Amino acid sequence: MKTTPIQEDWDILLKFLPEGWEQKASECGALVRRRNIKSAQTLLRVLLIHLADGKSLRTTATYAQEAQLCQINDGALLHRLKASERWLRWMSERLVQKTHEISLPEALLKQFRIRVVDASIVREPGATGSDWRLHFSLQLSNLGCDFFKITDASIGEGFQRFEPEAGDLFMGDRAYCRRKGLEHVRKNDAHFLVRFHTTNVPMFTKRGKPQLVLKKPRTLSSGQIGDWDVWYQSPYSGHFVKARLCAIRKSKEAIELAKKKLRQKASRQQRRLRPETIEYAEYVIVLTSVNRHRFKSKDVMLLYRSRWQVELIFKRLKGIIGLGHLPKQNEQSSMAWLTGKLFVALLVERVYREAEFFSPWGYPI
Repeated sequence: MKTTPIQEDWDILLKFLPEGWEQKASECGALVRRRNIKSAQTLLRVLLIHLADGKSLRTTATYAQEAQLCQINDGALLHRLKASERWLRWMSERLVQKTHEISLPEALLKQFRIRVVDASIVREPGATGSDWRLHFSLQLSNLGCDFFKITDASIGEGFQRFEPEAGDLFMGDRAYCRRKGLEHVRKNDAHFLVRFHTTNVPMFTKRGKPQLVLKKPRTLSSGQIGDWDVWYQSPYSGHFVKARLCAIRKSKEAIELAKKKLRQKASRQQRRLRPETIEYAEYVIVLTSVNRHRFKSKDVMLLYRSRWQVELIFKRLKGIIGLGHLPKQNEQSSMAWLTGKLFVALLVERVYREAEFFSPWGYPI
């Protein structure tokens, strides 16, 4: 039987889906009644027209009828999308588990599972639209998503949104430099590497005396990396917890650019900059729980550079997949749409990795 190129492409795409995905559509409540949509394949195909191709619900319904996939209107399709949220989430989680690994130096992989985390706001349109926050974690070994969570925007960024395991090393920006989050990582036998926040985590000596952090990097010359023992106070027990501060002085050009951005931001917010804030802009300072026997100071700074990979992931999600625009008006449909968009992004990533790294023919057998 001769098949069309579109059908061939669809058959190949199905090979990337997790085992049991069709049966799971019924178990998750996505395909309870089969009056208009007869199968899980048809349901997924119609949803992907809306989610991946960016068509409106009405246009998607019209397209599905013209392509002889099913007879459905936009209201019924919205209901199907809402009912599919659990199903899409289940498939997304299985795609995360199936992500292939790219080789890193063996010594690095033996020590930690390095996880880079960040969060981003997604907004519904209109003055009264709701805001949502996507909490996202990727493994540095393969740049693949290993965890995501969608919350309303009132839930702030923090390591508490993730599930640390022994052997994990979490990396985050300044927003993750908070004592509760750091302790959440450590109590699960994991480690952290974060950009130091000058006010969120006060530093102390071993005997509990306050430390002025700026005194330490002032001694650095260009290209020199500083490495000092510091202690912060646990928000739960009150005990002092040992950590390391590593710092490097920025280049002259980078310092001027950082200070310019600080002044512009202060001007927009109509506030005055403290002298210490301006001086902090001359350095990159990170805080980590990993001791020197495992990571030298140079390794710490080089590793932190890779945190920017998660920024690129978010640009891809918002720019290519269209995650930055949320065309839904209530909590249930918004959650289903966001989950569906993540499923599309993970499926694209899965297809790309198969073609790029593993199969010359571009799909699994």
